[in-house]
Amino acid sequence: MGAAFKETKLPANAPKSQKALAWIDDRFPLSKLWQEQWGRYYAPKNFNVWYIFGSLAMLVLVIQIVTGIFLTMHYKPDSNLAFGSVEYIMKEVPWGWLVRYMHSTGASAFFIVVYLHMTRALMYGSYRKPRELIWLFGFATFLCLMAEAFFGYLLPWGQMSYWGAQVIVNLFSAIPVIGQDLSLWIRGDYVVSDATLNRFFAFHVIAIPLVLLGLVAAHLIALHEVGSNNPDGIEVKENLGPDGHGVDTIPSHPYYTTKDFFGVSVFLLIYSAIVFFAPEMGGYFLEYNNFLPADSLKTPPHIAPTWYFTPFYSVLRATTSDFMWVVMAGLAAYVVFIWLRSRLSYKTKIAITVLAVLVEIGMLPQVLDAKFWGVVLFGSAVVILALLPWLDHSPVRSIRYRPGWHKAVYGVFFVCFLVLGYLGTQLPTPAYTLIAQLATLLYFSFFLLMPWWSTMGRFKPLPKRVTWTAH
Repeated sequence: MGAAFKETKLPANAPKSQKALAWIDDRFPLSKLWQEQWGRYYAPKNFNVWYIFGSLAMLVLVIQIVTGIFLTMHYKPDSNLAFGSVEYIMKEVPWGWLVRYMHSTGASAFFIVVYLHMTRALMYGSYRKPRELIWLFGFATFLCLMAEAFFGYLLPWGQMSYWGAQVIVNLFSAIPVIGQDLSLWIRGDYVVSDATLNRFFAFHVIAIPLVLLGLVAAHLIALHEVGSNNPDGIEVKENLGPDGHGVDTIPSHPYYTTKDFFGVSVFLLIYSAIVFFAPEMGGYFLEYNNFLPADSLKTPPHIAPTWYFTPFYSVLRATTSDFMWVVMAGLAAYVVFIWLRSRLSYKTKIAITVLAVLVEIGMLPQVLDAKFWGVVLFGSAVVILALLPWLDHSPVRSIRYRPGWHKAVYGVFFVCFLVLGYLGTQLPTPAYTLIAQLATLLYFSFFLLMPWWSTMGRFKPLPKRVTWTAH
């Protein structure tokens, strides 16, 4: 037998709003969810501006969903009508241009905010134990966001949309045995066509957003289960006060609610300025070729994905047949380094060596071409981010207490990422290709050598409590 229903008793003169809330709480834990997830969620009191980007990501997600709903009311997922329907939205639908520009600007804003959010995690070690699952949920959200952007990229049916999708889908054809069939399955046809547009529309509007919302919810639930990290990388739950909460924590509401509102105001000011005055952002947010209808008989002189894919796209373009010999030498040197410096078991070292030998054989031009390995490195450049919790062996979390030269290592990594992003938007000249290859080597070295360099140097002593100054 279930427990008897008990209704909250309120005074007869209680406000109607309070009675309505009590009626809901008796049937659904609305107030309880609010208190647990935000109202009485205790967070470290030394958060800085880097901790605003999680809230901003939620805001942009809402903007994208709302504007996307209004765009689908007028968009036609038909290869003969798609480009015209976008033009109709821009020119005929009342305020349609605003909704479209909000959505296109929101896509770039989403990636800017997420990249900054991930930068904060890198600097303060927010992926370290016990927050590995939070990082993995966040990484899965990032992958989902990339898929969402890719599927939405084709929908305007402009020149760059069409040819960009053609190039990206053709990458899968480099996979041995199943590549051609996989590319055919993704396109739904032998070329990017109406079938491709329809399935990309379905994934962009229904499938990926549902998965994205689930991952965001899992990310937040995991975060609130183990608690937030802080700029000092100290576990505030280890020093509890009489009330059972950390002595260095404060309720999120109203203390961080007010800060979030300020951050949202600044973000919306910048976001609105871009939407109203520079929605194309010099061709980075909206490519100029995309204002031309797709033409399967006329290839643009330079095909490149949107800026938020270009760091990884540069890795793909940098993987030439000559560069593969450098990669092979680097892999051999890395295996030797593992044998000399790693504390892994003998059996694990043997397994790594055998795997490396097989990969080296596969890298020979007579076996698998550079195009395949370009796709492998392209995917590896993204997937390697998920391994951060197990690559970083530093005794401290935060960059504040690491040796000074560690900050230089992080600085070189961030510069390499920005350089790769810029080069991905440019024509692949020999000089640019050489720079991209060097940046690619440094990018992967940052992660693959992290188990060693992250433990080296003289670390500063951690304070017993968070460092915080009233302002």
